[in-house]
Amino acid sequence: MKRTKKVSAILSLILIISIFFTNFGVIAKGENGSTSIAKPKYVFLFIGDGMSQVQVNTTQVYLGSKSNKEIKLERLGFTKFPVVGNVTTHDLTSYCPDSASTATAIGNGYKTYSGVIGLKGDLKSHPENLVEKFKKNDYKVGIVTSVSLNHATPAAFYAHSSSRGNVNDIAMQMASSKVDYFGGGSLALKDGMEEKEVFDSLEKNGYKIIKDKNDILNLNSSSGPVYAISPTIEDSKSMPYRIDSKKGDLELKDFVKKAIDVLENDKGFFLMVESGKIDWACHSNDAMTAIGEVIALDKAVNEAIEFYNKHPKETLILVTADHETGGLSIGNAKNKYNTNFKLLEKQKVSQVVLNQYIEEYKKLHKGKENINDVMPFVKENFGLITKNDSSSNNNEYKDLVLSDYEYNKLEKAFNESIKDKSNKKSKSEKEKILYGSYDPFSVTVTHILNNKAGLGWTSYYHTGMPVMIYAMGNGSENFIGYYDNTDIFKKLVNLLFV
Repeated sequence: MKRTKKVSAILSLILIISIFFTNFGVIAKGENGSTSIAKPKYVFLFIGDGMSQVQVNTTQVYLGSKSNKEIKLERLGFTKFPVVGNVTTHDLTSYCPDSASTATAIGNGYKTYSGVIGLKGDLKSHPENLVEKFKKNDYKVGIVTSVSLNHATPAAFYAHSSSRGNVNDIAMQMASSKVDYFGGGSLALKDGMEEKEVFDSLEKNGYKIIKDKNDILNLNSSSGPVYAISPTIEDSKSMPYRIDSKKGDLELKDFVKKAIDVLENDKGFFLMVESGKIDWACHSNDAMTAIGEVIALDKAVNEAIEFYNKHPKETLILVTADHETGGLSIGNAKNKYNTNFKLLEKQKVSQVVLNQYIEEYKKLHKGKENINDVMPFVKENFGLITKNDSSSNNNEYKDLVLSDYEYNKLEKAFNESIKDKSNKKSKSEKEKILYGSYDPFSVTVTHILNNKAGLGWTSYYHTGMPVMIYAMGNGSENFIGYYDNTDIFKKLVNLLFV
């Protein structure tokens, strides 16, 4: 009887192991006929900068509110991945870390100080990062981002610097990185350094610099090393926000698709993709713009999923984040237990465009500024209206009419915005709390719209929230659980190179 139970237990264990490998691993035969788990050949790592669970769910609530009459989320594709983990993000400096240290943790496997790129805590030595490991093992490598390519997150995968502020030096390190494909934004440089200097260095190292849309779309596996730059550039040398993009503009997904075309080969590839402007939109507390960037990330991930469907036994896809930005919450004191995300549909442009409009307005009307002049633009692009607006009786705008409190708040922000600050060294503590480093009027417009929709913000900076990791494909079972962001690096290295 005992023997029968023992045999039954062994058979059950074998069955469980068989099911486990059927779902999560690929069994391959070695030269001597033995079996082992085959390593993934194609690895995708997507990073939503500033994207914690709340940015993801805010997007799902918005999409559900837009398309469903009942309370129902519209799931993003990557949230359907079979493996989910939870990742802590603190660094050696803070529980509210920056992108440099967190990207270094993911791409290099070590905790470091905020602001440091690809260096350990001694600020001198550096480990072999993921790009270097993949290249040493004959994989091709690509780095794509919606922000500038020498920004903190992409930089942590190919550069080493004691400060993320050393943007010129970081950009020059691109040329010696051996990365096969750079794509997305351009370069944000300082101290008079021109892009041409970096481009010349890249070209001397065999790179093609491509800015034409058709030329980018014609890239393929025989194109060689390339830096494909978005033909349309917005703030700080980044790709346009999705909400601001025009028909025909290249999107993040297009640069991912071209990365696959350039990198695909028999030995495999590693592709890191950052949706960097989720973070920027959350810094400025602009929820609708952030939602658009999360959607852009999801569409980019779909390109990887299509590739996975063709190579299911050889592909691993990871989607995660470096940290949370803004302290975003679904729910606020004003709305109690209610939300009204459909109001966000009224927003047609990002806060960046509103800033540009306000700056131009101030130049043209210096000394004669009046809030009533700018309210038509606010109505057209954000839906907010005053009680005196004839549309206030229109059912379409009934939830968008400014209360006396909201209008007074907006008027104060407008008056603060038009002040001559040329002789003012810095903002007061009150101004910093109210507006952060942003234009008072612009940030107040998005705050009011967000609050009416049922969203809240606690910060203009990063928070200590953990982030999620979603995994699908060969080796994905390694990423389940609760662990540190340095473990993403360690798990990949153990899976692929040990």
